[in-house]
Formats: sequence, C-alpha cells, structure tokens
Amino acid sequence: MKPFPAARVVLLALVLLGPAAVHAHEVEVAPAAVDGFAGWVGEGIRHILAGADHLLFLFAVLLVGGSFRRILLLVTSFTLAHSLTLAVTALGWWTLDARGTRWAEAAIAASILYMALENLLLRRHGHRAGLTFLFGLVHGLGFASVLGGYGLGASVVPALVGFNLGVEVGQAVVVAFLVPVLRIVQRRPRLHSKVVRLSSICLAGVGLYWMVARAVG
Repeated sequence: MKPFPAARVVLLALVLLGPAAVHAHEVEVAPAAVDGFAGWVGEGIRHILAGADHLLFLFAVLLVGGSFRRILLLVTSFTLAHSLTLAVTALGWWTLDARGTRWAEAAIAASILYMALENLLLRRHGHRAGLTFLFGLVHGLGFASVLGGYGLGASVVPALVGFNLGVEVGQAVVVAFLVPVLRIVQRRPRLHSKVVRLSSICLAGVGLYWMVARAVG
C-alpha cells in the first residue's frame, strides 16, 4: 500500500480540522449558566479540550521530542505565558477590541504554522522554550477573549482563577496522554522522523488556513 502524498494528507487535515477553529474563541455558554468556582473550572477544561488551535500548537511544540526535563520546561513556559496575558487582560489592565481579538486569533494560528515549519526546516531547537513563552502570551489573549465574553462584573477574580485552573487541568490531561506516546515513537528514529514530517506538514497547512481565514474575518 503506497503512502498518501503530502498534498493529500494536508487536504484531509484541512477538511477535518479547517472549519473547526476558524473562530475558536467564542462564548457558547451564557454567563448565568456558569455555577460558581467549580463551574469556571469546568469552563476552562471545556475550552482547552475543545480548543483545537491551542492543542495543535502544544502538539507542534512537543513533536520533536526531548528529555522529560525539556518537555516540562516547554509546557511550563507555555503555561506561565498564557496565564500572564489571560490575567492582565481579564483584570482590565489591557483591553482588546474586536479588531485586536481577530488579529490575536490570526497570530495564534500563525504560531502553529511557525512551529510546524521549524519542525520541518531546523534540526536544532535550543531556543524553543523562549519562543514557546512568546507565543504563549498570544494564546493567553485567546483565552481572555473567551473569559471576557461572559461579562464578569464583580466575579472577575474567581472566574479568572477557576477558568485558568480548568485550562491547566485540561492541558495536563492532554500532555499526560501525549508525552508517553511521543516518547515511544521517539525511540524509533526512522518512525519519529516520518511522524514529525507528516504531522508538521498537516499542522502547517491547517495553521496557514486558519491564519488567513481569521485575518480576513
């Protein structure tokens, strides 16, 4: 059985994932439907697990593999960065209008595209922790646009803490599943090389599609 050409794989990825997160950071639950702190935690978990763009970025970051210490550094960099901009924006210290939100969403898609291209073109990724932190700042704006859409009023602090905790819980679950699989694949260099190449081609195609779609509105 011959392997699919890269173009077919990208096309399949676009068909499956393309429409799923063109506008990924829209509020789907009415503010009154969120019940207390636990409700905000649940909303954070729901958003990260349904947020294909955040998860695909994390997948692109971790795809090249590395030691457990390195993976922990990358995940921590992403966590600290998006928590920072989420807090700054949710607390009203920095605001984004509709246009700014649209460009933030386009930049999130661009982060997937960039990481995928790095996976394809570079052999060394020593700078990745710093780059993950910078892109994580942008992803935090995406989380903040969701949280801000609830019209929080006086409940902003418990909502912020609960929502961010939920995001981290959901992210931890995904990483706990993803990392062992990637490490098993990493032990077989030829297979790992193929997985990185094919996955990165798909990620680049999806990231480019989302970036353009979000930029043009």
